[in-house]
Amino acid sequence: MDTYLETERLVLRRFTGGDVELLVELDSDPEVMRYLTGEPTPRDEVERKVLPEILARYETHPGLGTFAAHETSSGRFVGWFGLQPTGEAGTVDVGYRLTRSAWGQGYATEGTRALIDHAFGTLGMTRVVADTMAVNTRSRRVMAKSGLRFVRVFHVAFDDPLPGTEYGEVEYAIDRSTWEAGARA
Repeated sequence: MDTYLETERLVLRRFTGGDVELLVELDSDPEVMRYLTGEPTPRDEVERKVLPEILARYETHPGLGTFAAHETSSGRFVGWFGLQPTGEAGTVDVGYRLTRSAWGQGYATEGTRALIDHAFGTLGMTRVVADTMAVNTRSRRVMAKSGLRFVRVFHVAFDDPLPGTEYGEVEYAIDRSTWEAGARA
């Protein structure tokens, strides 16, 4: 296993070409996809687009990407965590998607905190951002518990908006100096 990062309870690794089933299973749960696309991702889309884009990101942006998350104790796949380029130098976007069976166990916060620490401590980033739908209160709680701070509400026009889109998207962020101050506290 090509380990990217380890936390107390999780191992994050690079995805491989053989991980189609893990992504199909994750993205086939309508509740997991509720605030993303609102519907399951078709298998052919995972095979043709989703997984190839994940694998290509490792080459185009070394140190960044989407990483499969497994429980350290059981090896069970629980979802993924990612650090993605934003187009703004020194800024990365942190995100995650977890299987419903992994919800409510603190994994989202644990993995997000670890990625924020990695972004600043290892990758030398100056800012970490995250966003979600304003109505996605569970993800907003994870962002806040991970040390990210509310920045703004913004609105995006979608061709096929999900329920709740009218309330906008929210951005959370933390900069290096705030992270360093918290790390010393």
